[in-house]
Amino acid sequence: MSQGLSRAAFAAASIATALTGVHAAEPATSYPSKPVRAIVGYAPGGGSDIMARIVAQELTKTLGQQFIVENRAGAAQNVAAEFIARSPADGYTLFMSSAALGVNISLYPKINYHPVKDFAPAALFAISPNLLITHPSLPPKTLKDFLAFAKQNPNKLNYSSSGSGSTQHLSGEMLKVMTQIGITHVPYRGTAPSITALLSGEVEFSFSNIPSVIGYLKSNRLRVIAITSAKRSPLLPQLPTVIESGVPGFETATWYGTLAPAATPRDIVAKLNTTINNIVKSAEFSQRLAQLGADPVLESPEYFARFLAQEIERWAKVVKASGAKPE
Repeated sequence: MSQGLSRAAFAAASIATALTGVHAAEPATSYPSKPVRAIVGYAPGGGSDIMARIVAQELTKTLGQQFIVENRAGAAQNVAAEFIARSPADGYTLFMSSAALGVNISLYPKINYHPVKDFAPAALFAISPNLLITHPSLPPKTLKDFLAFAKQNPNKLNYSSSGSGSTQHLSGEMLKVMTQIGITHVPYRGTAPSITALLSGEVEFSFSNIPSVIGYLKSNRLRVIAITSAKRSPLLPQLPTVIESGVPGFETATWYGTLAPAATPRDIVAKLNTTINNIVKSAEFSQRLAQLGADPVLESPEYFARFLAQEIERWAKVVKASGAKPE
């Protein structure tokens, strides 16, 4: 009998351990003790992928284990988000997310995860405005002329994005609502294929984050019309904002952050936050962000959680006003 009780007690303890997370016993001081997967929800080459790789590289150097970037593209990072939500909450599978996490719950009729309940925000590390860019063959060179051209050619201009739900997509929807122009959204599986479509003339214009297109702008393969931030970028000081170009109140940006599955131990989340904040504070990393046209962010996990909740509320209004739907 005593042997049976011992086995029952052992089984109960095992179940309790499984429910609370078998890896929860690992102290943060020894984390990570093996390679970490850093999941990106878009194809290689876009802003999310670029940001994930430069952070993963620094995390590898700082923490002494490989942080391996893995691209799981599809449905505006819904595929990646669902994968992370169902992953073990042990700190060894992380989500290198962009702003779509705050959009998709309003845009998609059904998603198999919750952007707040299923994740533990660790560190919001950068924010980057979008650029309104056109194919050089399109006549307008200013936003005023672009809007006039769009009104003269209703529903004939197509714009690409990294996917339904991205800030690139909703920047276009916001512009459509605020200026009453007729334009058509064409989604792609990431920023890189979206820009490829623009370069080839498959679409006439696009919204894109600065890291993805800065090289093309320097080579004049694309024309940039305006920036979606409230103020001009130090990287492109001659480029006017959408606001000063005649659309008051227009401001959009994408953000980049690291999240873990919801039940990840707090001390591991805290260690990730401290480590990433220290990376962002370094002169070398700050300079790299500046070269990419992104602004550094140094905040707590609690701030990131509040920020995400605010993003969900803000983009829900844009989705409703525009009638945007996933294509």
